[in-house]
Amino acid sequence: MSNSSAHALTIVYQEQPLNAGTPLPILRRSFVTPQTLFFARNHGSIPTIDPATYRFRVGGMVRSPLEFSLEELQSRFPSQTIMATLQCTGSRRNELMALHTIPNEIPWGAEPISNANWRGVALRDVLQATGIAPAARYVSFSGLDEVWEEGKAVGFGSSIALEKAQAPEVILAFEMNGEPLTPMHGFPVRVIIPGYIGARSVKWLGTITLQDEPSHNYFQARAYKLFPPNVTQAPTDTSQGKMLETLPLNAVICIPQDGQMLEAGPVRILGYAFTGEGSPIQRVEISADKGKTWTVATITERNDPWAWCFWETTLDLPPGPHQLFARAWDATGHTQPADARQLWNFKGYANNAWHRIRLHLA
Repeated sequence: MSNSSAHALTIVYQEQPLNAGTPLPILRRSFVTPQTLFFARNHGSIPTIDPATYRFRVGGMVRSPLEFSLEELQSRFPSQTIMATLQCTGSRRNELMALHTIPNEIPWGAEPISNANWRGVALRDVLQATGIAPAARYVSFSGLDEVWEEGKAVGFGSSIALEKAQAPEVILAFEMNGEPLTPMHGFPVRVIIPGYIGARSVKWLGTITLQDEPSHNYFQARAYKLFPPNVTQAPTDTSQGKMLETLPLNAVICIPQDGQMLEAGPVRILGYAFTGEGSPIQRVEISADKGKTWTVATITERNDPWAWCFWETTLDLPPGPHQLFARAWDATGHTQPADARQLWNFKGYANNAWHRIRLHLA
């Protein structure tokens, strides 16, 4: 891991492909994340696309296959703006790596998450224009980035159930925070699937295919699968793994940072909380005594249903070492598991155990 001046204020894990996040205290400053600070998760190189010749195709189980330029997409369908938080499902992998080795994966902390206003057209409008065949059950996406796995060109792709694809929040986006998408974030068109893992929101959209089964792309069929802790390496048959879709409930402490030394007395604690397609965040709690007692934090900013919320509280802490824990509850009474050991998996996905940091107060 290195800090690079080429990517201002970011933690760069890989330059090629680019995988980088923003330190949590900086990320926590702005409820809407600027494009320059929005995390980057890539499996291949960022493609150079000429908007004048760009087209994406819609086909498969449709009555009338269609092709769209960026201009045709913008002019043919009504646009809408939605605020949505995207998160890499490898967020907080470093905590799972501390329990058991997870080779060949990026040691993300809690920084691969960002929030933006996305402008685009509803995917369902595009699908209705092509006519959905009765047998269609899934909508598959493929990007224009070049991706290699195990010596083969596999491209990057994903799929979602047709029911989700027809939900009003799923859009084909061409703007981010009032500006055209940058190449890093999917110019000219990307998919935005709120509430789902970031890998489903394919960038540099090339094709949309309606089909009767999920995508066979490497990243849908094999890579982004969740296995229980007793499975310690990739099985030959990955079909038994759980397909990762909805993001889990999570609360993270952004300020102060793990290992920080502070003065004893009032300590201001700030963070974010987020959930996928579940009920909205109801409350966030902080504990300084390993979960025996909890202080309810104040939610200071929110924009339900698809964005994170910001929270803060102040604890009066005496001199000495301390460990702080954070957990969130949603409106249906669900909360986070206490122990990351029950969540460990060989890919390091979906860690939503109580977030914890260590402090020393003098």
